[in-house]
Amino acid sequence: MQINITGHHVDITPALRDYVHNKMEKIKRYFSNITNVHVVLTIDKKFQQKAEARINLARAEIFAESEAKDMYEAIDLLIDKLDRQVIKHKEKMNNHGDGEELI
Repeated sequence: MQINITGHHVDITPALRDYVHNKMEKIKRYFSNITNVHVVLTIDKKFQQKAEARINLARAEIFAESEAKDMYEAIDLLIDKLDRQVIKHKEKMNNHGDGEELI
């Protein structure tokens, strides 16, 4: 899994980079076919911290974004959203996309 981290109006410190990498490992536990992750960290004019990510999976692309007063909190919210979306995608793939549960 390749993780690209960029920042708009924020310096990506080694602590932020390590924090994002550690949190992305949580998502990797659920779905091993993650090929690429692109994370963008931004600080707005109103000092609102924003984190967004785009994950390329085997047959899909997942996008999520979150805002908070603290960058670490924004990253936590982002990971929670991505986690739910990856689990939902995995369940769809396990159901073979036919929309019916196997009995």
